[in-house]
Amino acid sequence: MLTRAGHVSCRAGRIGRTQERTPPLTLSQETPQTTPRSPRSRLPALEPEAPRIGGPLAGIVIESLEDAKAEDIISIDLTGKTTIADLMIIATGRSNVHVGAIADRVARACREAGFAAPRIEGVPHCDWVLLDAGDAIIHIFKPDVRQFYNLEKLWSADRPGDARSARSS
Repeated sequence: MLTRAGHVSCRAGRIGRTQERTPPLTLSQETPQTTPRSPRSRLPALEPEAPRIGGPLAGIVIESLEDAKAEDIISIDLTGKTTIADLMIIATGRSNVHVGAIADRVARACREAGFAAPRIEGVPHCDWVLLDAGDAIIHIFKPDVRQFYNLEKLWSADRPGDARSARSS
């Protein structure tokens, strides 16, 4: 049985600490003393994570949506498109009860994180619940209602002036 010194091993049905010294396990015949270290032998640094749209509020909202098992979560950057918010987050719940539970969890997560409690609309029916969290607007739909209103297409499209300038260049 291959073991290292000081590791627990099982021999002949007895569990205990081993006293024998074995060299570290390697895949090649070279030992660390004989292998020259090159400056490139270090692991590459991790790429910095891309900045999240909307800052900490968006992170909290998206995390709470994922915890509540919301489906098809999309965030749309509204900066420059409107003054009502900087970010729109759209998610889907499987049923009326699920949509209401998702909205409740998002509102609770915002309050617990120290943000102002979002204003909530649409709770009695729970086909489409809107949460206004100030810098972010969160829409939670049932699947058929989301398909009917198709907010992603409405808000992801360029403004008319932007489309003309993009075509002319």
